[in-house]
Amino acid sequence: MKDEKNNNTNIKNEEMKQYAQHLLSKLTLEEKIGMIHGAQLFQTAGVKRLGIPPLKMSDGPMGVRQEFFPSEWKAVGNQDDFVTYLPCNSAVASSWNRNIAYEVGSVLGEEARGRGKDIILGPGVNMKRSPLCGRNFEYFSEDPYLAGELAAAYIRGVQNWDVAACVKHFAANNQETQRLWVDVEIDEESLREIYFPAFYDAVKKGGVFTVMGAYNKVYGEHSCQSEFLLNEVLRKEWGFDGVIISDWGGVHDTEAAARSQLDIEMSVTNDFDDYYMANPLLEKIKAGEISIETVDQKVERILILMQKLKMIHKEAVGERKSGAYNTPQHRKTALEAARESVVLLKNERQILPIKKEKQTRILLIGENARQLHANGGGSAEIKALYEISPLMGMKNQLGGNAEIAFVQGYCSDETKQEQQETNWQEKSLENGGGSMIQHENPKLAEKRRKLREEALQLAADYDTVIFVGGLDHTHDCEGNDRPDMKLPYEQDLLIQKLLEVRKDLIIVMLAGSPVEMKSWIHQADTVVWSWYAGMEGGNALAEVLLGKVNPSGKLPETFYKTHSDCSAHAVGTFAETTSVAYREGSYVGYRYQDKYQVEPEFCFGHGLSYTTFVYADARLDMENQKICCTVENTGNYDGSEVVQVYVRTEGSKFFQELKGFEKVFVKAGEKEEVSIVMERIDKDALYCIGSSSRDIRLMVSWEKGC
Repeated sequence: MKDEKNNNTNIKNEEMKQYAQHLLSKLTLEEKIGMIHGAQLFQTAGVKRLGIPPLKMSDGPMGVRQEFFPSEWKAVGNQDDFVTYLPCNSAVASSWNRNIAYEVGSVLGEEARGRGKDIILGPGVNMKRSPLCGRNFEYFSEDPYLAGELAAAYIRGVQNWDVAACVKHFAANNQETQRLWVDVEIDEESLREIYFPAFYDAVKKGGVFTVMGAYNKVYGEHSCQSEFLLNEVLRKEWGFDGVIISDWGGVHDTEAAARSQLDIEMSVTNDFDDYYMANPLLEKIKAGEISIETVDQKVERILILMQKLKMIHKEAVGERKSGAYNTPQHRKTALEAARESVVLLKNERQILPIKKEKQTRILLIGENARQLHANGGGSAEIKALYEISPLMGMKNQLGGNAEIAFVQGYCSDETKQEQQETNWQEKSLENGGGSMIQHENPKLAEKRRKLREEALQLAADYDTVIFVGGLDHTHDCEGNDRPDMKLPYEQDLLIQKLLEVRKDLIIVMLAGSPVEMKSWIHQADTVVWSWYAGMEGGNALAEVLLGKVNPSGKLPETFYKTHSDCSAHAVGTFAETTSVAYREGSYVGYRYQDKYQVEPEFCFGHGLSYTTFVYADARLDMENQKICCTVENTGNYDGSEVVQVYVRTEGSKFFQELKGFEKVFVKAGEKEEVSIVMERIDKDALYCIGSSSRDIRLMVSWEKGC
């Protein structure tokens, strides 16, 4: 059956290729050129006389972006482009749930199709090399296996709706500072072990239709016109036959781009005819300097993509799905994903869950309790249909039977200004494309002191006090890197003072990247981590705090004590202006922490529950290539546990590597059998089964005869 299916696919692909070549023979050179570069900010040119539509694109991955005018970074301003605001990819990764990743992707695909888009520019699968990268919230993990598994599911969800996912940014795009020009110095082995696998899985497991090149250079070549990345690796080694799109402004040379495997050049400027693959390429072809066959190959791939998306040749490929947006089911998916993303970091005195029936007066302190985050972060910005803040979420859950008060506690550096008519992206290619921010404004010290005193005075008078702080999209933002992991806006001082008044303080951190906690973490008993969790994030957080939902999120990255504990800073270099040295090689994240025994604040895979789980009966199923065990819920709450499998092999340079995981729901007092499918079971390996990378419960190997 499998061979028959593959044969049918090959026949279909051959038919698509023949039809593409049929259309190609009828196109003029000028029409071909129009199809391989932007004719609008998010659109290529179509060929009306042959029924070839333009390719319409939109940013993701947290939702379909608002509409802009064709040649201006100015929002159209209609009321028909509000969308479902989805949890960021870091939140999706915290679920450790392939089904959640698929469903979030499906919402994005259906809404993109409902908005008339052909390509959604996501997901981002770049590795989290440093916690300071401003776009980390858009990415899944520091671990290539976890990122690849979730990305593949996500992509299948998107493309189920006749919309192409565009996995990005290929490759080694791990900082924003000087992102247009920085040259990545890295050995090829590390590229293949850490930075390539998630893209490979997107191609091979996810079947992604399009790939976006990165801004940065690798081995001296700009990624969007790289012979090594696009031709040698992506096309030849991996057999990717889809469409490759440049990042917006990522092309720098007509001849290099034309001769590369890049298919479509996009940029942020409105001089569309002057793009490198527009009139400059047309002139070089007419002068005989570049072969027309280079353009034909690109156009052929675009025409095949259009057939896969059912944009053309409908009598053969069938009718295209229409899609929809802002449906009740989409909001339900957003809520479910947000629920599974919340990570319980500490709960030493079991203050959580809050006993709802005993609470009459609750105080929320901190700007992030009321802050809305949808319309920020760079190209991930969303025009959300709505967004529930933590403050509103608590009020939604408790209603009028409890007094829920709010006090600001701290203030950001931002000043309220009239919304600018033009978008930040208009100038996004200036100054190397990005820089490092400085995040303290000394002029606000007195204001912050007064806000702090107000919060401290009120804190003693309430049954429960919850601090909601963290970061915002001034810090987690495209074009910006952070200088360190410290909390901005004098939050550390506020938390320390609050803990002196309230030992039972519940601390909620809401951010897209880890923050330094060392000045107060040992005094705190209760710490919860929430990401930019989408339109239902506030409801999901409140449900977890109040015990309606048992937290099941696990960290998809290491939370360092300080950024200098990260290998990118301890061994390599980060954010330098001309080049960045990945001297740490493959020792990224927990691989470095484990190998060199560096203690994290919270380890990779960590996340607590309101219940307890006992692991037992580990065994290998060699016939089906599975690791099996039982998980018993020995507590009083129903809950879900992520069973993680780490592999240790004699002679390996790594102490251990994640190679399998499965999320299982277990009712209180019951047990469930867990089977984790492995890509390969090695007779010489030791398989470590645990609740995190540093909480190993069981070990099993072939030698032990299990």
